[in-house]
Formats: sequence, C-alpha cells, structure tokens
Amino acid sequence: MSEVRLERDGAVALLTLAAPERRNAFLPAMVDELIAACEQIDADPGVGAVVIKAEGESFCAGAHRDSLQEAGKDPARDDNYRTLGRTYRAFARVGELLPPSIAAVRGAAVGAGVNLALATDLRVMAHDARIITGFAKIGLHPGGGHFALLGRLVGREGAAALGLFGAEIDGRRAAEIGLAWESLPAERVEPRALELARQAGADPELARHTARSLRLELGPPALPWPAALEVERAIQMWSLRRRQGAD
Repeated sequence: MSEVRLERDGAVALLTLAAPERRNAFLPAMVDELIAACEQIDADPGVGAVVIKAEGESFCAGAHRDSLQEAGKDPARDDNYRTLGRTYRAFARVGELLPPSIAAVRGAAVGAGVNLALATDLRVMAHDARIITGFAKIGLHPGGGHFALLGRLVGREGAAALGLFGAEIDGRRAAEIGLAWESLPAERVEPRALELARQAGADPELARHTARSLRLELGPPALPWPAALEVERAIQMWSLRRRQGAD
C-alpha cells in the first residue's frame, strides 16, 4: 500500500504521510512516493494549494533508523550517498511546489520531519505538537539544509537553540517565535490548514505566481538552500560513519 496518499479537495491537494505504525519515518520508497506526488501536483494546473499532513499520532519521525544504520556502514558508498541525497531532494521538492503549501503538524516532528515542515510556505501546529531537531541526541550532524531552513524563520538565535543546543518546543512556542503561523487544539489543525489552503488556492494560476514571487523575494538568507544541502552532506556522512562505529 502507498505510504504517501494524494487526494483532492476542490483546488487543494491533500498530501498525507501514511505510515503511522513507524510514526511516518522516511524509508527510501516513501521518499520516492513523496517526490512523485509533488510532480503530480505541479503537473495539474487546477491545484492552487497543498496541505501536507500525516496519519497517526506523529507528523514525521524523520529518517528511519534502519536507513541511518545502513548508510552509516559506508556513507560515501555510491548507493548510500544517493539515498541520502534523495531524502534531501524530497524536502527540496516540497519547497519547490508550484502552488503554496501548508504543513498541518500534529504530534512530533523530529529531525528530517522538522525539515519537511520547514520546507512548506506556512505551518499550522497543534498546541501540544513537539518540534525536536534531535540530531545531536543520536550523534548526527544535521542534514537537509537544516540551518538554512530554520534561520529563515527564527533567525540565528532560534536556529542555534533548536539545531545546536537541542531545544525542544511545542506548537505554542513555535507560533510565538515565528516557526508556525498559529497554534490550535489538535482537532482543529487540519481543518484550519484546509481553510487557509482553500483561500489561497481559489485562483490556482494566481496562487502559483504569487508563491513563486514570495519565495524569490524572501527565500533562504546568506547561504542558498542548495548550497546548504551540499555543505551539510559531507559532515553528516562523517557523523553517520562515526555513529556506526560507536554501535
């Protein structure tokens, strides 16, 4: 069964992570499905906005431990290197969606799951959502352009607190510091995201042009996101190998 479900609600595409038994953690096949779904959305000019949400109690637990374990055996091996790059590509592809995008975040967003949420144009979070970058806790350097994504929303101070010092925040705090547009009771998160998406997507052609302008004018600061992907990859590969040796 598909682990990424793509549905339509009028002009809004609903993109759902559907692997709740592993807290929607990414495996390579799921990453490929996510990229393919983005391609399908962009090919349909009738889609004016996208809501990214998840089944179960977690938004996304990041990269699955099995994938990290395998990559850690030899991060520079061609297939492992490409698999890691493919995961990075999934976040970038979400960020490149032609229609405006909203992440409806309930439960925990961890590691790569934080990157996925940050790749969207807007975030609506549950009051009790948990935002955990979590890389340092498992002995890994961040990847996926993590600091570029954080920094464009919460500045240097917030990026340092979350990505360097391992601070964990809930949805209320995320809204306070600009990491989310608003924080709501969990049962209202997805309806609110859909409400916003319907407003933005009512005129799909205009929505796509406007989203492009927003990103061109307000995109990642200092170091472009693609450059951040490359800068972080080698160091994350080193941390994967070191972690494998520790295990």
